[in-house]
Amino acid sequence: MEDARIGRALRVLRHRRGLRQSEVAVAAGVSQSTISDVEAGCLSGLPIATVRRIFAAVDAGFEGTVLWRGAGLDRLLDARHAGLVAASVGRLRDHGWEARVETSYSIYGERGSIDVMGGLVQLGAVLVEEVKSELASLEETIRKLDEKVRLVRKEIARDVFGWQPALVGRLLVLPESTMARGRVAMLDPVLRVAFPDRGTVVRRWLREPSGPLSGILFQPDIATGDAKWSRTGVERVRGPREPEFGA
Repeated sequence: MEDARIGRALRVLRHRRGLRQSEVAVAAGVSQSTISDVEAGCLSGLPIATVRRIFAAVDAGFEGTVLWRGAGLDRLLDARHAGLVAASVGRLRDHGWEARVETSYSIYGERGSIDVMGGLVQLGAVLVEEVKSELASLEETIRKLDEKVRLVRKEIARDVFGWQPALVGRLLVLPESTMARGRVAMLDPVLRVAFPDRGTVVRRWLREPSGPLSGILFQPDIATGDAKWSRTGVERVRGPREPEFGA
């Protein structure tokens, strides 16, 4: 279980119990900064026994992976992502876009899933959205989004929407939170190059797409139970079969 996911699990379980970091720290016999570090995914050098005490303070166990009696930990961790996706779909549809969620693809060995894809046929525009409840691996995020935009332009958009796009924009969607904004500020030198468009520029493009877009949008999420999209929006795209050696 990667460190970022462990940290995320601690934060979600702490919030679920209505505890402050300081309260968890006291119960576990550590400093508040240690709790903050763990929630940020920084576990390097921390004894396993300490991590166990920390998770015991939020009524969970730790044995290399987080054990929680609620059994729905994965769903709990994914709830915010689902809320952000639902909010993104609602935003696109409010602006007249056709929206698709979880468009999976497998094309010449490149595989993945596009969180949200919007199409505006009258302007020949397609928007590829990468939704992150937290920004962990920046390099991997940029690499995969580059891949998705390239494949959408090449063939995915045509397969999904039935027409070839004249322009393809890309958007990194993050939760509207102090933590997300702080993370973006910390990585600003890189993010300004990869995603220069923000705020008004992004909103204007969504209303009337023209020219390139590579931006970041801080999106308030909505409760998963109030989501306005359904699994009928899921798409699967298969590319040509790869040649087999010896054929």
